[in-house]
Amino acid sequence: MGAIIRGLGISVPDRILANADLEKIVATTDEWITSRTGIKQRHILQSESPLKASDLGAAACRMALENAGVSPLEVGAVITGAVVPDKQFPATACFIQEKIGAKNAFAFDITAACSSFVFGANMASLLIDAGQCEHALVVGAEVLSRAVDWTDRNTCILFGDGAAAALFSRGPAERGVLRSLLRSDGGQADILYLDNIGNPKAGMRMDGKQVFKLAVSEVSKVIEDTLALSGFKPADLDLLVMHQANVRILDAISNRLELPPEKVMINVNRYGNTSSASVPLALYEAQQAGRLKPGMLVALAAVGGGMSWGCNLLRW
Repeated sequence: MGAIIRGLGISVPDRILANADLEKIVATTDEWITSRTGIKQRHILQSESPLKASDLGAAACRMALENAGVSPLEVGAVITGAVVPDKQFPATACFIQEKIGAKNAFAFDITAACSSFVFGANMASLLIDAGQCEHALVVGAEVLSRAVDWTDRNTCILFGDGAAAALFSRGPAERGVLRSLLRSDGGQADILYLDNIGNPKAGMRMDGKQVFKLAVSEVSKVIEDTLALSGFKPADLDLLVMHQANVRILDAISNRLELPPEKVMINVNRYGNTSSASVPLALYEAQQAGRLKPGMLVALAAVGGGMSWGCNLLRW
């Protein structure tokens, strides 16, 4: 069986934090942020907001289900990525399951940071292919503003809050997820991490140069390898949807693959880095913009803490 994306949904906070606003918080400028990251604004929860990752995730899942015309009771699995979960345990996916009324689903979290959606898409396709469920929700739900060190100008400028979900459903074998390739290197764990919340040194920490170097080389390679294993080359791609971390990374990877701008989805300028939510958020916007047509060859790719990275190849 195939595992097709039947519905997409998003949920982002109303509050927009522009680069000009950050100039009042930390020693930076709009020009400095834009030139180095491509980010102009990001959505951020109000500091007094009671909303958690599961609230944003549940809203995104409801939209995805509504767009797919599928009842929550038909969902067999809820798979969630959340860098800042509701609690250490139970899984944020369990809170989402309860909030959307998916009473027949099992639920669990994936801790692969920004790569979580790509890892989750692989898991959903395997579950569906194995006949364990007919519909699986994969959701990235992020409240990164709760963990950002707002005195660190190298990281606080990057991240935004938001959630996005995809409903994977049983479909024809020639459609949906064709192949996934996942990679990890724990030896690189110290170049991007978040200490336990409550730790005096808690906060996002990143060696930007090393992350850039790994992201460009390894993500390019995993995309090429995934395509080659399925008998394709980069030129065959109709659309590449990558984790929206930094426009320089996106540009460097697309240049290596020799992909023109019309084949690469970019929305990091308006949302910043939303970690596990960024790939499905960009995919949703690509669909809304009419950039996804039936039969298109689409690659999803991401890199995140771990370090972990991977690619899903889909026939839309």
